[in-house]
Amino acid sequence: MNFPKAELEALWCPWRVEYFEKEERDPDFMTRAAEATDDDAAHLVVTRRATAFLMMNRYPYAVGHLMAVPYRKTADLSSLGENEVLELWGLAVHAQTLLRAAMKAQGFNIGLNLGAGAGAGVPDHLHLHIVPRWQGDTNFMPILSGTRLFSEGLESLYEKLIAAKKVITA
Repeated sequence: MNFPKAELEALWCPWRVEYFEKEERDPDFMTRAAEATDDDAAHLVVTRRATAFLMMNRYPYAVGHLMAVPYRKTADLSSLGENEVLELWGLAVHAQTLLRAAMKAQGFNIGLNLGAGAGAGVPDHLHLHIVPRWQGDTNFMPILSGTRLFSEGLESLYEKLIAAKKVITA
């Protein structure tokens, strides 16, 4: 049996073209999401608290990748106040609850990339990553030229997270 290489060389992910076609990246999308409280869906904001908010990653590493973001733009973890730190971690707990309900997540990778040297895509506005995981979710696809598969689109997942939030907070 031959390996179906030709069939696996092209995997269609049309939502990613938006990211790659941009001539300039939007370094202030988190600030705009923080300020635009009238249209959370457009900014993929799932939950707002007093000092921080939870949003979906528009260009996720894995389906369901969420970010807890302080409203105040800072790159320095030590500049956060105690309430901001507590709220970021509270949003991480909230994100886990939502992802378990909406996606049946079995585990999580949670962390910060502080500074460009640590891989921060937005080095001047720190944010906490919450990435859902499942038993056996690492498969052969990343080995094939770094290909990743996303099983769900952003809009449908956003709707599931909002529905789960309504059930959880009811």
